Amino acid sequence: MTHPPNDTTRPPGFWRSRAGLVAIAFLAVAAFLLLSEHRAHALGYLPFLLLLACPLLHRFMHGGHGGHRGHGGHSGGRPDGAAPPGGT
Repeated sequence: MTHPPNDTTRPPGFWRSRAGLVAIAFLAVAAFLLLSEHRAHALGYLPFLLLLACPLLHRFMHGGHGGHRGHGGHSGGRPDGAAPPGGT
């Protein structure tokens, strides 16, 4: 019977090494400085992003009910007004 290899023999991944921790710290400081210096630019585009979200949500959210077909009969019946088979 063979045993699986021992995981303690593998070296730690890059993000847990000393160089990885330094890289994480550098990226965190860079992200903070970038966001603090360019906040006015980023927040200036926010209304346009909200307006852009409207047609995108309309486009992708209508897939759940089959598009725009059959808007005339939302009461649960058939579009021609007849009762569904076996229904009341």
